[in-house]
Amino acid sequence: MKDVLLDTGVLVASFVARHEFHERAYPWLEKIYRSELAGYICQHSVAEVYSILTTLPVKPRIFPEMAAKLIQENLKLFNIVGLNPKDYLWCITHLGDIGQPGGVIYDALAAKAAIKSQVKHLITFDPDDFRRVLPVEYHSIILVPA
Repeated sequence: MKDVLLDTGVLVASFVARHEFHERAYPWLEKIYRSELAGYICQHSVAEVYSILTTLPVKPRIFPEMAAKLIQENLKLFNIVGLNPKDYLWCITHLGDIGQPGGVIYDALAAKAAIKSQVKHLITFDPDDFRRVLPVEYHSIILVPA
């Protein structure tokens, strides 16, 4: 079985049928539910998914209780990768070393979770963001849903 880590954007798109990338993201969720793949997510992504779902400009709006239910139901088969203080410090130090500011820290946290869990692929719609934060030797794990 192959291990894959889905980033926040892929998770959100897979949960929301009205999302522009839903048809590209949903098959990954299906494969995890059918146990064809082992699914991983960064613990921080759980909070990020909630934040995005509850502010996504879709109609009808996704209210907090529905977002919570979507997350609980859809993530029950995922392995949630916890990051410890050393992992956070690694991300901050790494970003400082490569001169990357701001919100890229959230991609770095997901990237660290992918490294830590030794997944075969990090599934994302934002490959450039992950190439920016992942050490070069890990660029080969980045995979964009077709």
